[in-house]
Amino acid sequence: MAIVEQTFLPIAELSAYHNKWTIKARVTNKSNLRTFKKGMNEGKVMSVDLLDAMGGEIRATFFNSGVDKFYDTLQQGKCFTFSGGSTRIANKQYTTCNHRYELIFDKQAVVEPVADDATIEAIKFNFVTMKVLATKNLPCSVDLCGIITSFKPTQSVNTKEGVELLKRDITIVDDTGMSFRITLWGDRAKMEDSVFDGHPAVVFKSVSVKEWKDSRQGSLQMGGDIIFDSKMDEVLRLQQWWSNGGASQDMVSLSDPSAGGDSRQRNTTATTLAGLRVAAEKVSHEPELFSVVARLALVQTTKQGVSTPLHYMACQEPKEGTNLPCNKRLSEDGFCASCNRVGKSTPKCTLRCRFIDFEDQTWLTSFHEATSRIIDMTGDQVRSLELAAAEKGEGGREELEAAIRNKYFAKPMNLTVRAKMDSYNGEPRTNVTVIDARPVSKADHGRQMLKDINSLLAGA
Repeated sequence: MAIVEQTFLPIAELSAYHNKWTIKARVTNKSNLRTFKKGMNEGKVMSVDLLDAMGGEIRATFFNSGVDKFYDTLQQGKCFTFSGGSTRIANKQYTTCNHRYELIFDKQAVVEPVADDATIEAIKFNFVTMKVLATKNLPCSVDLCGIITSFKPTQSVNTKEGVELLKRDITIVDDTGMSFRITLWGDRAKMEDSVFDGHPAVVFKSVSVKEWKDSRQGSLQMGGDIIFDSKMDEVLRLQQWWSNGGASQDMVSLSDPSAGGDSRQRNTTATTLAGLRVAAEKVSHEPELFSVVARLALVQTTKQGVSTPLHYMACQEPKEGTNLPCNKRLSEDGFCASCNRVGKSTPKCTLRCRFIDFEDQTWLTSFHEATSRIIDMTGDQVRSLELAAAEKGEGGREELEAAIRNKYFAKPMNLTVRAKMDSYNGEPRTNVTVIDARPVSKADHGRQMLKDINSLLAGA
């Protein structure tokens, strides 16, 4: 009797529309076991990154009994078959994989070890050049290949809580004529100086890129990798470029604030509120940034007759492996479910605002940095006024609301708005948020209006 070979669904084809599937993949990365608290319940979670023979990558997360069942079984570098899981929209804050979805497994999952499959790579790289990195929406995670041009000694830095961390900054360049600074942490920062000497070519897997003081800064993630002496085609090409004159080429630094100002402003599409409404409906998987000039018309301070809090307390404990703050919302007793502890916190503002321009009006949500600029108040000031209002009881918020009303229609603002595909109750929907707000440059805005007028006249 002939044996029927099992058919595996390519990871690239996984979606919410496939209910029954089996995939065959290699575990390319495995996270540490983490515990969390949600309400009165405690749980545990782990995740693995999976890669199949067709090059598809996806993050798989195991909860509670699924962790108990499979944590020891799943080993990095080994191949397995997976079935019995579900899919959901991926949270890009926690995954470096390119897939729109992520997999969720519990005790009902079926995970079986299989013989090593040579057709599945040990690790997959999706390289981007520095030129492409300069245009990417932030934050993002990328794979990079470059030549090390300089490095700093290992440094010991202390967080505000007194936790000691080791770091080392290195600068790499590529053949697009741009350089980029990347921070290494922990044991990677302790590598001997000789490793970085002599301008070696280096490959990075999973570099987290964020905006810092109007520049782009990179940090190698804990689940990432750094590889020297690779024989990949990309590495050989860069080594040849460096030897043939690249070493003497002038470079533009992506990590230098003077290299071009606010990168978010450079990558936005100018539009109106009406145009934003239309464009937001067409946003695909990648977030898009828009620039809109509008005035603040109203801030929602009540909902169904009940006062709406305008601030929340955010965790400031450093994320594991970095010195970046957690920033997750704390419970009323100050507990952070992500860090699993009570620690340092700071007030952050969030507002639901109605903005208006010459042709339309719309409600948009803004968070801390943008909110502070919109109402010209810090998180500490808002918290102080809200605490004072709570002590006064009914009518005590008048001082806070009066301060906000003074900003209505005051001055036009240049809003940077991010539109991205999100998930709500399992259904995809577009999330439109104000991520920055700055005073309008009258010169720049005037030039833009003249350009629009000339375009209208040319089409008349």
